[in-house]
Amino acid sequence: MDTSKIFQHGTLGLLVPGLYDGTITAGELLKHGDTGIGTLDGLNGEVIILDGQAYQAREDGQVRQISATETLPFASVHFEAAQAGTPVSDLGQAAFQQQVQADNQLTNVFAAIRVDGSFKRVKTRVAPHQTKPYQTLVAATATQPEFEGTDVKGTIIGYFAPHLFQGATVGGFHLHFLSADHQLGGHLLDFEIDQAQLKVQKFADFQVHLPIDNADYLQEQFDNETIDSAINKAER
Repeated sequence: MDTSKIFQHGTLGLLVPGLYDGTITAGELLKHGDTGIGTLDGLNGEVIILDGQAYQAREDGQVRQISATETLPFASVHFEAAQAGTPVSDLGQAAFQQQVQADNQLTNVFAAIRVDGSFKRVKTRVAPHQTKPYQTLVAATATQPEFEGTDVKGTIIGYFAPHLFQGATVGGFHLHFLSADHQLGGHLLDFEIDQAQLKVQKFADFQVHLPIDNADYLQEQFDNETIDSAINKAER
């Protein structure tokens, strides 16, 4: 089990023009990590991978376990390294992210972020399922279901990436949430921590696995400016 790298299938940039076909199975993905985030075939909801189990937060608000044969167009995973948590309390999202980035000198570093504990408030959104012909990412996510919970126990999982890698992934923080009772999940829009434990795992290696057998991917002409603008609109 290699805890020294992030394994990412696809790029966030390939979602921008609407390349949503799943190109790796969940079973194959989990060979490369036991923790992470992503989305399912057809941009179908938000994926949260915790302790070797993959879950889908759906646009109807339900959370379900993903089978090994289901496919994903984009996901990032890693194997968690054993480490002690650091207590964090009474922090909103902006203050939390600023503190974590500064305390861990993350500006030019890849890192996994995990927070387990109780939250005063959590707000998530879930990408709605798309069918062909696919819309662009900005169009597909223009209207997204949002969900809120108060006094919630659960886990934040996600990543910090250097802004240099925006397009390959999200530059900065990209965080998902799953409640302990599996009643709330999705891409985090806002949160307020009550009492929790923070784990930050840094990586020197970032491995990108590309869907080179997918015809649409091979033919796409990507535009960096469009990708950057779309990520800022759709993922923040």
